[in-house]
Amino acid sequence: MTVFLRARKWASTTALASALLTPLLPALAQEAGPTTLAPIVISGSKDEDPTEPVKGFVARTSATATKTGTPLIETQQSISVLTADQLKSQNAETVGQALDYVPGVVGEPYGADPRFDSPRIRGFDSRQAQFLNGLRMMRTAGAPAVDPYQLERIEVLRGPASVMYGQGNPGGMINLISKRPVFERFGEVGVQAGSYDTYGTYFDFGDIIPGNSDFAYRLTGLARMASAQVDELDNDRYLIAPALTWQPDDDTKLTILTSIQHDNPSTPSSLPPQLTLNGSGANRLSRDFFVGDKSFDKSDRTLTNLGYELEHRLNDTWTLRQNLRYQNFDWNYQALGMSTIGLTGGRTINRNATIQDESLNTFNVDNNLLAEFDTGDIRHKMLFGLDYRHYDNNVGTQFWRATPLDAFNPVYGSVNLIAPTLSTHVDSTMTQVGIYVQDELAYEHWRATAALRQDWASTEGTSTNRLTGISRPVDQDDHKLTGRAGLTYVFDNGIAPYISYATSFEPVPVTATSGILRPTTGEQVEVGVKYQPEGWNGFFTVAAYDLKQKNVLTTIGTTTAQIGEVDVRGIELEGVTSLTDGLDLRAAYTYIQAEIVGGGDNGNRPDNVPEHAASLWLDYTIPEDTTLEGFGLGGGVRYVGQRYGDTKNTLDLDAMTLFDAAVHYKKNNVTASLNVKNLADKDYVASCSSFGCTYGDGRTVMGKLTFQW
Repeated sequence: MTVFLRARKWASTTALASALLTPLLPALAQEAGPTTLAPIVISGSKDEDPTEPVKGFVARTSATATKTGTPLIETQQSISVLTADQLKSQNAETVGQALDYVPGVVGEPYGADPRFDSPRIRGFDSRQAQFLNGLRMMRTAGAPAVDPYQLERIEVLRGPASVMYGQGNPGGMINLISKRPVFERFGEVGVQAGSYDTYGTYFDFGDIIPGNSDFAYRLTGLARMASAQVDELDNDRYLIAPALTWQPDDDTKLTILTSIQHDNPSTPSSLPPQLTLNGSGANRLSRDFFVGDKSFDKSDRTLTNLGYELEHRLNDTWTLRQNLRYQNFDWNYQALGMSTIGLTGGRTINRNATIQDESLNTFNVDNNLLAEFDTGDIRHKMLFGLDYRHYDNNVGTQFWRATPLDAFNPVYGSVNLIAPTLSTHVDSTMTQVGIYVQDELAYEHWRATAALRQDWASTEGTSTNRLTGISRPVDQDDHKLTGRAGLTYVFDNGIAPYISYATSFEPVPVTATSGILRPTTGEQVEVGVKYQPEGWNGFFTVAAYDLKQKNVLTTIGTTTAQIGEVDVRGIELEGVTSLTDGLDLRAAYTYIQAEIVGGGDNGNRPDNVPEHAASLWLDYTIPEDTTLEGFGLGGGVRYVGQRYGDTKNTLDLDAMTLFDAAVHYKKNNVTASLNVKNLADKDYVASCSSFGCTYGDGRTVMGKLTFQW
């Protein structure tokens, strides 16, 4: 009853959704006849495994929403799945680039940043809502970047997911699924070269271990030397990801997943808005202008993952699963950037030096029992789970006032640290324990999901001001009950209307510039229709939602604070197809109404939230037995509407439309490809904040030559 009472508050949103759904009503009306029990996917069945490769762009199941491989058509939340074929087609070099074609997501709100991905989902900062194989990647300032080449797919769940994963962002989550052994021989090795002095090689191969058919292995890796749009920046990367699967019978499977990624990403140059956003002619700095200094800037980091996934079917009813990972992240970093003082005298850029030493360790384990049984005519998939997370956060941070830089006559090579403005050391641990239960029910054409979770989270440690020698405790205990409920009716023609309600809860890690912060909480109501056509490979969705979050975080200057509440209402449309004649397509449209409620920014729009966004990507491969067999073309367009760079709504960013293109040719086992991003070389400001404005990347070209077997 509560759900329907709340639904009356957003008539404007649901009215638009109804208008979009009206063309589907005649098809729904045709389904008034007798119904039959539709199949429901069960763990271990012969249906699509949500961790295995998918041919083309269209996936039919998800590893994220329910943890049980439920078909997307039967899942009562919005989910987008980006397959490895799509990542390859678009040549996505970062997770942010891949997310540029997903509805409800701004994949690169701050422009290209090799340090980490900073996507926004349904208006909310999702830097800390990134998961690897269903286990959260912890970091106070944003999740460590994971190279897309080691991924089989990227799944984006929009809306609260706390009931399955504990603390989480109400806007949604990003689940990165690693490549795994597949019990057959395969492989590829290739070279790449392109813009920004990029040169590299990559490989991915696997097979059954000779003499033992119970074991299969996979080895994925790359080595890349690269710069960035600003020539002085580095973006080198080295990756190795071994994986091993043991499957002695149909009931037992153990997969060991490991990876080591070492890189040296530098900071993109933030520049004064007077010389970028509001500048023109000689009073506008170029895209390659460098605020830092090679004699000072340095970056060296390593991300290590070691874990496994175990599944054992005990009998016809019960299946036991355990997902475990240890993650270590070490980063030594220092860089010069524009300070919050900004520009003085029309030409002097005041600079700030950041020196940071991070040592982070995260241990995650998720245990669950799946029971599959019937009660009368109702089919159940009931999941009982217990998970645990331990996050050790050891970070030293220094901010210094540094030598300023003349914007029109820059002199590099001499950097002086004038005076410290901040020097802290945070040594804390966060632990979280959660228990959850979920029941997925199927009765004739009806599908229902109900889930509850109880979390206990605790933070202990100290934050020391090394300028004053004063330490303060950062101890905090939080607990919360979260839940989700949803209902779907699946018609025989593949149309499935649904409604769902979900809540979220997120304790906030202590930063170097904040005191104890209250946990954020969120709730969402979503209605929509999904369509999975019979006879051809496609998947289409339309969704309308009302989403609220309290105690929202924001960074003002160097201080992290909470601004009260953010209300978001929106509509999302998505269509994905992979047709037998060689055409793959993904299209998306997003409409968002977002508003800050309370505080000094009451009534304003949150930063980096466009009201409208749209994208289209298609790839066409010439059919076999034709003159141009093996030849293919791809192209895309990305539109991001007007948005603000700050919650004060003073930094007004223009809408932008960017075009991408691709061409590829395959002959026997060799594939040559060429991808171009920002084909028109549009010069645009990607973001602005109290730390200045950053340009988006201009035209970038990347060529690859791949040999496969």
